[in-house]
Amino acid sequence: MRTVFRSAEADTAFGAATVRWRVRRGQWRRPARGVVVTHNRELDRREQQELALCLAPPASALGGLTALERDRLKGFGQTTTWVVLPEGARRPQHDAVFHWSTRLDHEDVHPTHEPRRTRTARSLVDAASWAPSDRAARTYVIAALQQGLVSARTVREALQRRGPCRRRALIVESVLDAVGGIQSLPERDFDDVRRSVGLPAPTRQARAKGSDGRFYLDATWDEWDIAVEVHGVGHLEAEQWSTDLTRANEIVIGGRRLLAFSSFSVRRQRAEVGDQLVRLFLARGWTKPDASRP
Repeated sequence: MRTVFRSAEADTAFGAATVRWRVRRGQWRRPARGVVVTHNRELDRREQQELALCLAPPASALGGLTALERDRLKGFGQTTTWVVLPEGARRPQHDAVFHWSTRLDHEDVHPTHEPRRTRTARSLVDAASWAPSDRAARTYVIAALQQGLVSARTVREALQRRGPCRRRALIVESVLDAVGGIQSLPERDFDDVRRSVGLPAPTRQARAKGSDGRFYLDATWDEWDIAVEVHGVGHLEAEQWSTDLTRANEIVIGGRRLLAFSSFSVRRQRAEVGDQLVRLFLARGWTKPDASRP
């Protein structure tokens, strides 16, 4: 049940005389000018979010992780409140984090949800853009997709409406990872890393046999008994993860040294991937070609 109101809303809902009487008797509170709370206890976290929204102009909306939490995103306990204000609005006196936007119409804001907040896909795009790091942004996107709060289509549409924004490319990559649409990208990107550190070309999709039949590896080098697997986000699902562990064990039992990388690392942490590859090859007796020789 809603407990935090702008004064005008409370007067309409309960009657101005009733509001004044209850506040005067201490049954209700006015924690800030223009705001009424219909109890006299300390405000909890959700009420603090609603207070920040009540202090903002009426066209404002909860946004980012705050709005996502209201739409049941799980796994991100956070205390910061994010509010989106209409362009040009004055910053309210509150410790919430405020952002300004020219797009707070029905396409980007829930028309009926209370408290007023941005639609889930828009909230996700904003949260990823405002995140403290690329890793955090990627985690938000993947979690929202895996929890079924958004789809690739709704995120794409939100990005199109949002226009230029921070981490746009990373958001797109993370969506593709989460829905399994990057099967061919890790191989191409991995080959770029492999060539950049001077490693020999591997055998692609080499067939290897496990206890339950045959499966394929992303790359192998038979001369050095090395294998590499590149995993997308789909491999984080419990059943797939268990299968991958069994598969990795079979590869090692068969005599190979195995390195596993996430598709994110192959694209975004190439120096680290290249360094680990080179160190394993050197440990297995590989000699790096002398670049100075003709």
